[in-house]
Amino acid sequence: MTYIETAATGWNESPELTEVIFVNGQEFVHYKSSLKKMVPKTEWIEKTVDPEYWERERQRNIRNEQAIKAHVVWLMERLNQTSGVHILQWMYGCEWNEDTEEVTGFEILGYDGRDYVAFDLKTETYIASAPQAVITKHNWDRDKTRILYKKYFLTQECVDKLKNFVNSGRKSLMKTVPPSVSLLQKTPSSPLSCHATGFFPNVAEMFWRKDGEELHEGVHKGEILPNNDETFQMSVDLKLSSVKPEDWERHECVFQFSSVNKEIVTKLDKTKIKTNTGKTEFKGRLLIFKNIFIFLLACFSFKKYNVFGLSTNSSQKHPILLVQF
Repeated sequence: MTYIETAATGWNESPELTEVIFVNGQEFVHYKSSLKKMVPKTEWIEKTVDPEYWERERQRNIRNEQAIKAHVVWLMERLNQTSGVHILQWMYGCEWNEDTEEVTGFEILGYDGRDYVAFDLKTETYIASAPQAVITKHNWDRDKTRILYKKYFLTQECVDKLKNFVNSGRKSLMKTVPPSVSLLQKTPSSPLSCHATGFFPNVAEMFWRKDGEELHEGVHKGEILPNNDETFQMSVDLKLSSVKPEDWERHECVFQFSSVNKEIVTKLDKTKIKTNTGKTEFKGRLLIFKNIFIFLLACFSFKKYNVFGLSTNSSQKHPILLVQF
């Protein structure tokens, strides 16, 4: 499970604060400061939590609004910005492996589409991702109370909360939807794309192999991207100029879910390639317009989950955001 807090300033039509909560790739709770309301997105979460949960979460977000707004103002002053549209995002959480009981955690602050500072749980220090973030890093590294709380939350409180949701939504979280796989090529000289779409969850691998061995040379892997129906898509390209005609039948595209051993194998076959020319019309890849201010959501298979939250400590000179549930 992962929480994403996004605050916008200088954009009249944008809500000042939005929180989206995902479980295994599914959006299950949404909050907007303009509504002052937690909105459930899945049936299982409505049936699982007690009525008090929604009010607690609503109050948490209301309290967090002021902290996030203060942080945006502080960053604008720090970066000598006086106007314009600016986006702050805060994402952190924990990952839990149900088989090994291994727990890890993360915290990332992003500003205007770029990483700003991140917390390293192993070293219990912050890492500046930009020169302007060095002051923030030093301030937060010196705040031992903050560090201790982060460690406690990421390794204990967060995990306990996550396990409760996993146990409650187990049936839904175990769901897997296989993809539709196609071989696509724009022109005879273009790379051949093995394109998988409509799959769920978004923890999957896709690659080309020859004689059972994974290929790396002449291969380009794309990112896993969301569709508009809560499923996902990805592709892996093969440079056909590197494949001898007599070797085509030795090549195949493989799709695998990380939590499922079964493979979906597509043989390299000229008759199955959809192109821009000929009788088979190539409709192209589905275009995904990504907001440069939004981080990619980290979702995990049923064996791996994460959760994140946010709160405020108004006594600090530098704006501080901490987890609060």
